[in-house]
Amino acid sequence: MRPQRGGRPPSSPPQTVKQMLKVLRQQRSRGGRPPGLAAPAPPPPVGAPGPSSAAPWPSPPPLPPTSCGAPPVPHLGPEGAYGGGPPNLGGCQAPFAPPDPTWSQPMAASGEDTGGAVAGLTLDLELDPEPDPGELAAARAAIGAMDPRELLRQDEEGDTLLHVLCARGLRVPARAAAEAFAQWGQLELREHRGKTPLLVAAAAAAAGVVRDLLGLGADPDSTDRDGRSILHMAAELGLPRVLQAVMSSGVPVNLESRNFEGHTPLHCAVLSHNASVRGGGIPPPAPHERLRCVQILLDMGADWGSQDVRSGWSVLHLAVGGGNLTLTRLLLRRPGAHRLVNVTAHGNTPLHVAAALRGSPHQGALIRLLLACGADPQVRNLEHELPHALLPHGPHGEQLRLLLRSRPRTRPRK
Repeated sequence: MRPQRGGRPPSSPPQTVKQMLKVLRQQRSRGGRPPGLAAPAPPPPVGAPGPSSAAPWPSPPPLPPTSCGAPPVPHLGPEGAYGGGPPNLGGCQAPFAPPDPTWSQPMAASGEDTGGAVAGLTLDLELDPEPDPGELAAARAAIGAMDPRELLRQDEEGDTLLHVLCARGLRVPARAAAEAFAQWGQLELREHRGKTPLLVAAAAAAAGVVRDLLGLGADPDSTDRDGRSILHMAAELGLPRVLQAVMSSGVPVNLESRNFEGHTPLHCAVLSHNASVRGGGIPPPAPHERLRCVQILLDMGADWGSQDVRSGWSVLHLAVGGGNLTLTRLLLRRPGAHRLVNVTAHGNTPLHVAAALRGSPHQGALIRLLLACGADPQVRNLEHELPHALLPHGPHGEQLRLLLRSRPRTRPRK
């Protein structure tokens, strides 16, 4: 949390996360199993007296400027400090397609070869086990002992205790707190960057917490101030377990939502994989984890023919433009690829994009893949250019130019 500008530290619940966990350990060590959380009373109105005093509810004792009721929390996950967004990795006017009817079913393992770089790719990701019933009962009792107003209190940056628990991936106390928040209809409280607890849990790669929150009624289509949904966030950060948690929850989710860059989650996953393949300081997870995100979204029913708002590029344009041979091969092996291989973006087909690549060691392989799938070398862009006119000069370019000129116009398949 940022220190408050001024000098007075932010207020926070007197019952801290650290204290709550200490109570849970003490209860477990005594062998007792406290009763579950009863339906909480509605939180008293602002300014109402506390339960044991006629005076207004007292302010909690001052805490260090970096405290929010827990030890200093860096909120570190794949996104870094969870309030800070990742670097912009790249932006459809196409109507939103409904999710595929099978999107909420567990995925079977995929043995599809994606080019050797991800041999053995499987989408059977093991889900987090359910919490221990005793620990969950103890957490419910500890949450139930807190005053509702203190539990719902937001600090200077808008964080509640639930936001902090989600950021730390503490599944048992997070579920107990979320149950209370759900009964008060407060699961959509937002911190200063517009993140709900669900989005905070996603940014922290806390897949189990994500599944619990969805099961308790958290909105799967809520977005932060950058228009990013939970799917966008998982796709950008390369978190296939979070995507699988969304699938396994059975909660319908909009696969074609757009962030403020005009990208769908699938566009974000492709751009993320492109960036990881290029390297250049992109943090973990590794490219194969980011590729899993692409395949999970495709298997959920994401429309890989949709085009972004700014450039009009499809997912195939993005993969080819990134010189991404592995991802291009995966996309071209999907059913119906021949119907999308000649889609234009401002007149340019993916073959134009491949011909215009500079410095990519995969340019020749990409062009041959596109031609084998039915790319038409006789399509002209808005500048009336054929793909071969965009090739670089030199022996390599001349060889590819001969290849493109020798190919007849492709007849569309029926």
